[in-house]
Amino acid sequence: MAMTLDAPEIHEVHALDEAFDRDRFLLVQKRIAINEKYYISDDHNQRILFVERPTHLLRQLLALSAALLSVTACIVLGVSIASMLEGQPEGLQATFGVGGIVLGMVLGVVAFALLYPKRHVTFYRDDTRRERLLSITQVNRIQLLFSHFEILDESGAPLARLRKNQLTNIFRKRWVAFTPTGQSMCVALEDSLLLAMLRRFVGPMMGALRTNYIIVAGDGTNERLLGKFDRKFTLFDQYVLDMTADPKRELDRRVALAVGVLLDTGERR
Repeated sequence: MAMTLDAPEIHEVHALDEAFDRDRFLLVQKRIAINEKYYISDDHNQRILFVERPTHLLRQLLALSAALLSVTACIVLGVSIASMLEGQPEGLQATFGVGGIVLGMVLGVVAFALLYPKRHVTFYRDDTRRERLLSITQVNRIQLLFSHFEILDESGAPLARLRKNQLTNIFRKRWVAFTPTGQSMCVALEDSLLLAMLRRFVGPMMGALRTNYIIVAGDGTNERLLGKFDRKFTLFDQYVLDMTADPKRELDRRVALAVGVLLDTGERR
């Protein structure tokens, strides 16, 4: 009886786009622009990427206006009803007055949350915006305690998830990257706890204490260095993402670059 051998399973491998196939990236933020824009260059100052994060200023103003209007309307309504109940038990009047304030605050938060725009980040081949290579989507609209983002490749497939705890930011800024299945990839955090505390108390000191970051492997417990994200001492915002400490490319350069951009725009530096 003739035996047949199954054909070997073939896995399609996509080569990394040349724009990301490197260990150092220079980021320069365009200053005179409504939206946040960055030009990313190689070591020879040749532009390789254009990044944009829209501000959606009108939608932000709309959300704020709707929230203020909701609060004001409910307070006015509550006070009006309370004044109409003059002569009634004081507890009843107070209930409507306080109830109007509480209801206004609740409706204001809801209106703000529903209307406030998510601000996604898109990486393009150049500033014509014809070819999208990478994107970062903002997951949660309101970022009170946690910020969540997802990194997607050019086809929309997930590469990683990012999370920031706003409370731990009080002491040392820290971003955690996970695989789409939830495994720790890397942690980006301020270069040292001592410098982080000095920045909190004395400020940047005209650039002498500018905020720099290190990128470490896994969950960050052993701080095994993979790369650095440093702000250059210049008049305008310029940054260097240096991943030469990771010669084996343990961290996908697309994820590293996405983390670098969020370390600026996500921290409102």
